[in-house]
Amino acid sequence: MLRHLSATHVPFRLKRPFRISRGTKTVADTTFVEVRDGENVGRGESVPYARYNETIESVLAQIEAARADIEAGADRQRLIEIMSPGAARNAIDCALWDLEAKQTGVSVVDRIGWEKLRPVDTAITVSLDTPENMAAAARQLRDVPLLKVKVDASDPIAALRAVRKVAPNPRMIVDPNESWSIEQLGSWQQQLVDLRVDLLEQPLPAENDADLEGFKSLIPLAADESGHVTDNLAQLARRYDYVNIKLDKTGGLSTALEMLEAAEREGLGLMMGCMVSSSLSIAPALIIAQRCAFVDLDGPTLLSEDRDNGMVETCGTMAPPKPGFWG
Repeated sequence: MLRHLSATHVPFRLKRPFRISRGTKTVADTTFVEVRDGENVGRGESVPYARYNETIESVLAQIEAARADIEAGADRQRLIEIMSPGAARNAIDCALWDLEAKQTGVSVVDRIGWEKLRPVDTAITVSLDTPENMAAAARQLRDVPLLKVKVDASDPIAALRAVRKVAPNPRMIVDPNESWSIEQLGSWQQQLVDLRVDLLEQPLPAENDADLEGFKSLIPLAADESGHVTDNLAQLARRYDYVNIKLDKTGGLSTALEMLEAAEREGLGLMMGCMVSSSLSIAPALIIAQRCAFVDLDGPTLLSEDRDNGMVETCGTMAPPKPGFWG
């Protein structure tokens, strides 16, 4: 039986503006994919990201270009051969995983051969703002196990001190989103230690990664924008301690699983991240999160309204969705 592929733009309004060093968003623009084989429907979602020159239009065009192959029965391995890593392939790959689960009655986790999914502690994000406003946001999160604090290069230490004053207990990830220089990274090392920062995510622009060669950071460093697929993991391991795996970067769960194994072989610690998205993006990401020391899957918590029966976050712990939601 021939399949039918559909792809649409589905926006989700945010509860409040979400700001990082590169800009502010008020809506999460997602691509929603369904692959049908009659009675079975597989669903997937991805988030085009301007940082990687993706738009809703470009991602939908890539999906359309793959339509004939997908509708003719291309499997996940064939998908890797005909599409490049990115949001378009991610949405289709996750839809194919879901479709296989529906067709066979075997869950994605069982197909992979892993144990039943367990809840994970996820970072809850404090968006970039004035130190006073960031402190007000952090005060509401003082009891979660893990905070992620967005900063830029304009006095990040003041912002972090304001957050830490009202939220002294959570572990903390700090994410400058490529906005620092190597000189700033060096000058702020001791303050980051004093503030008990557990992980510093992508402090430098990806094109300046070479500056990290030989740099001895007092805080573990995680590659995000610098780490996409398995090809450059050996190089990343000379510059970073962790790599942030995101399905929209790897191009789906299939290649994320490969990246996880390859990163572990290189001695890199694992972090699982997400874009601002609905629970449909997070459900497959939760599988990779089972093996990660740091998890950042709070995308759906930023939305005014999520998909029905999706992820449930309680005080910083993310539980799997209800049976039948995905996979």
